[in-house]
Amino acid sequence: MLGHPVRIRVLELLQDGPKPVRDLLAAMEVEPSNLSQQLAVLRRSGIVTATRTGSTVIYELAGGDVAELLAAARRVLTVLLTGRQDLLNELGPAR
Repeated sequence: MLGHPVRIRVLELLQDGPKPVRDLLAAMEVEPSNLSQQLAVLRRSGIVTATRTGSTVIYELAGGDVAELLAAARRVLTVLLTGRQDLLNELGPAR
């Protein structure tokens, strides 16, 4: 579910609260069809919910557990990337 950069970015944007599709599109550089596909994956998985008001569809995280999952993933990736940078620094400049 979290293996696609568009889906991750959508989840990051939704951490600030519910957003209509037009706001998600404005914050991202993706085609509407691509965003729609990725939102459908997130909806089917139960990670986000969608509410329609007239012609506007508003998305939000399905619960606080999703935000906690994203925060945990961010911490893990930060540790991994820091470890790789430390290794690169130990190896010295490329020759």
